[in-house]
Amino acid sequence: MKEMQGRRGFVKKLKFNPTKINTLKPGLVFRHHTFSNQNCKTNNVNKDVEHPCLSDFEEKCPPGGENAVVFYTTSLRGIRKTFEDCSSIRFLLDSFKVSVQERDVSMDMGFREELWNILGCRVIPPKLFIKGRYIGGADEVVGLHEQGKLKKLLEEIPSSGNVANKVCSCCGNLRFLICSNCNGSRKVYEEKGGDCDRDRDHDRNRDRDYDHDLCIKRCNDCNENGLVKCQFCC
Repeated sequence: MKEMQGRRGFVKKLKFNPTKINTLKPGLVFRHHTFSNQNCKTNNVNKDVEHPCLSDFEEKCPPGGENAVVFYTTSLRGIRKTFEDCSSIRFLLDSFKVSVQERDVSMDMGFREELWNILGCRVIPPKLFIKGRYIGGADEVVGLHEQGKLKKLLEEIPSSGNVANKVCSCCGNLRFLICSNCNGSRKVYEEKGGDCDRDRDHDRNRDRDYDHDLCIKRCNDCNENGLVKCQFCC
């Protein structure tokens, strides 16, 4: 009993008494901390979201893309990943309802050479340009969208004024039509003359049919695929 009473008395001596802080032993000193308002505010700090500017991107301007969105794509399904990447970027641009100049490198060889000249090497789509600035390919564009930054870059782009995913009634969003001059054959008939005779001699080994009064020449209205740009959506 005496031993238990002695322990209780020892515990009582250890109880904190704010009036006798200075009398406690150095090893038993209780320190009272005060927190300033400045320290408390650190828990409620909202970091500002950094939005990029077009000037942060490399200046590489496609022809006619100074104040527009130019999207180089392909409609070929031979390489599945490339086609899916192009479809993903097209879906994002359609969701923002902005005017886009879509240039299909598989439909016109001129677009492919144009893209290669801009970037200085042989690249594959998709490639996106905004107001003369190179944004990047699929990984870069999707990454900007996931960070909420792509919308900021497209703020100054005019609206398309159309509902997203609206289909062109003329070309079905293919951006190209069959040439009405040669019906896609890339050949037209003209009356024989000096130019026709020279063309016939030069292409004698090719499979060409000549009439007595007509000769076949290359159509100058279409591209290498016998296509012309749609006048309604391009």
